[in-house]
Amino acid sequence: MTYLAALPNARRVLEHSGSLQAGERVVIVTDYEKITLAEIVAGAARTITGEVNLLVMVPRELDGEEPPEAIGAAMRHADLVVSLVARSITHTSAVMGALETGARALMLTAFTEAMLLGGGIEYDFRAHRPFCRRVADLLAGANTARLTTPAGTDLRMDLTGRPGNAHAGYIDGPGQLTTVPNVEASTSPVEGTSRGTIVGDASIPYYDIGLLTEPVRMLVEDGRVTSISGGRQAEQIARQMAEQHDPNVYNIAQLSFGLNPLCRMQGVMLEDEGVYGTSHIGIGTSSLLGGTVKAKMHFDVIMWHPTLELDGEVVLRDGQWLIGADIVANAISG
Repeated sequence: MTYLAALPNARRVLEHSGSLQAGERVVIVTDYEKITLAEIVAGAARTITGEVNLLVMVPRELDGEEPPEAIGAAMRHADLVVSLVARSITHTSAVMGALETGARALMLTAFTEAMLLGGGIEYDFRAHRPFCRRVADLLAGANTARLTTPAGTDLRMDLTGRPGNAHAGYIDGPGQLTTVPNVEASTSPVEGTSRGTIVGDASIPYYDIGLLTEPVRMLVEDGRVTSISGGRQAEQIARQMAEQHDPNVYNIAQLSFGLNPLCRMQGVMLEDEGVYGTSHIGIGTSSLLGGTVKAKMHFDVIMWHPTLELDGEVVLRDGQWLIGADIVANAISG
């Protein structure tokens, strides 16, 4: 990949998704695994504003691990934070602190060269933000949810009083966070209320797991994962969770739906989670999603062809939304 080939999309992400303007302060957080891509993004930022800081850290060992305090402090003084790292820092106190002080945050976790050149990144995020917001509002307005899939997921949860989060790939105000190219609408179930079964059959794009070669089955009681079964990948995630010695890593943290028709399932977090017609359950930290739990981990289990009932009404069937047919059609064609 050449610098000149990647520069247009790097600038587009900053302007179109991050609403970066001249004179704003940009802090780009990266690590030694993603520094080449981060330098391209920094170069694009320099064509827009003169205040660009590229901060490099040692790669985190786990998704959800805090960055160094010095980097966290710099993030709190930014207008726009860009996280271009190998392992996610999205669900950290450092990011939450930056948002609380008014920074916008653009999360580009596990970005690849191919993602910067095309695919989901070419979606018209601004034009279709209303669709993402509408799904988020549906979640916020519901008291109960039931998620089912052909693979065997059957999960019930209480959503009473929980916000709907619209991560539309576009931010334009202080304290806002989004991911790119992932577009998703989510909420966080009330702690202790989730029960049933989760069957991941698409991807767990964390901890070097990626695309699932066989289903990962999780039983859920009182809001927590109580058992995990399947093949090698199920054993891998179960071992990773047990090694944290933290009961909160089993918390059911998130109910979410991918809404970007240009994303493709490929074992990369921000592509997989945005695939239109999929759902994922987040496990572990929920404090950035409207919940109250902080854990040593946060990861998502992605599944195909979900059906969603809210307060007993089906609003999504086999991955197809039954609300706002005009908005959905425009989003897909866009």
